[in-house]
Amino acid sequence: MQDVVLVKKLDPEAELDRLARLYSSAGGTGVTLLNKLGGSAESLLDQLPEPVRLGLTGATEQALWLAMHAAEGSRRAVPDQKPWINTALATAMGAAGGLGGVSTALVELPASTAMILRAIQGAAAREGFDPTAENVKFDSIRVLSAAGPLEKDDGADLGFFSMRLTLTGPAMQRMISMVAPRLSVVLGQKLAAQSVPLLGALAGGGTNFIYTRYYQQIAHVHFGLRRLAIDADIPHDDLVQRLSGRMSV
Repeated sequence: MQDVVLVKKLDPEAELDRLARLYSSAGGTGVTLLNKLGGSAESLLDQLPEPVRLGLTGATEQALWLAMHAAEGSRRAVPDQKPWINTALATAMGAAGGLGGVSTALVELPASTAMILRAIQGAAAREGFDPTAENVKFDSIRVLSAAGPLEKDDGADLGFFSMRLTLTGPAMQRMISMVAPRLSVVLGQKLAAQSVPLLGALAGGGTNFIYTRYYQQIAHVHFGLRRLAIDADIPHDDLVQRLSGRMSV
């Protein structure tokens, strides 16, 4: 007589409730902290020197390419860490980058981006996906197209979860080119917070803590929806709509 292996199936409604809670709490107290350190999202960007603002998209695109290769290389050398370790490391990087204001923050930018991307890949692994798979690396970059923690979001705009690009040809180049302009605004807010006089290190550590926590949770939502679509055999777009409905009530 063969042994029967019982596989516990996910309850779609309970899982959607969990993902909705994660999405709602992603920003958390970060907005309050950053406002205390340097102001609102708009005022933070206004604090950056004009040459830095004008070069943000290009710098962000370069940082994404460097981060992707650095994150992939670090995965081969160091196994995935618990989320709090990723957050702690990113916080330390941000604090170091903020010591010298904008100049050192720009140097630190690729390293922090790589740490955030590595944290996103770790979230993918915890949701049951292989971070070395091409489609998972592709989706890890896609997560960075989510609005940053300073953006006010009532949950109605979940479009990035449904964004589609075909994994053929120069797909990663297209994805990075699409993500960079939006992410540059988010990283510009981070750079500006790190330039606050006398508080650069505190602001740098605080922003990296907030950003890493935010994108880890968004990654859990993104890959959680993918896993639920597979396990429950429910179309992914239907799950996104149902999640959106939970956020708008």
